[in-house]
Amino acid sequence: MHAIEIAKTYIQAAQTGDQATLGRVISPDVVWHQPGHNQFSGTHRGMAAVGQMLGQMMAVSKGTFAITRADHYMANGDWVAVSIEFAGERDGLTLQQAGVDLLHIVDGRIVEVRLFSSNPAQEDAFWGQ
Repeated sequence: MHAIEIAKTYIQAAQTGDQATLGRVISPDVVWHQPGHNQFSGTHRGMAAVGQMLGQMMAVSKGTFAITRADHYMANGDWVAVSIEFAGERDGLTLQQAGVDLLHIVDGRIVEVRLFSSNPAQEDAFWGQ
């Protein structure tokens, strides 16, 4: 599968909560760079740690956090950049903004993820410390 197809498979699985597909396309040794200065920010190593973080994000947002739009998949060798929008609601706060997911794909699996936010202050306020 081409890198862009793997990225599309990942985004679709993330949008639908397809854990089996996520487990298939994300390396167990993934290195995940979560942006900002909030409780989830920083580098998370391994699918177990990433899965725990994502589960906590869903708990904090009461299941509302989602990638609401994904278009413009752009490849450069083993890297794919995806233009996205994401949103969520929490305790009267709304998170809605554009971002970029940068995925490093090796041997058919995502081995590194770097996320970019267009409004880091909004995202930090939403997730909290």
